[in-house]
Amino acid sequence: MLKELVVTIARSLVDYPDEVNVQEEDVDGVTVFTLSVHEEDIGKVIGKNGRVANAIRNVLMAANRNQGKVRLNIAD
Repeated sequence: MLKELVVTIARSLVDYPDEVNVQEEDVDGVTVFTLSVHEEDIGKVIGKNGRVANAIRNVLMAANRNQGKVRLNIAD
């Protein structure tokens, strides 16, 4: 469910939605999502001063609601 949420948000922000990819893995009890997009779209998912990335992280944490820790990484 959370992976699809990240994919949906990212696809709505980028120019190349078919190149949005999210990997999910469990690292020491933390669910880590790694978002990769087309290189021209990296700035769009990070935003000025990281505001868009932080907003995505906040939505992710709110959707998770006390079900464990989550982290969002954005691949270069």
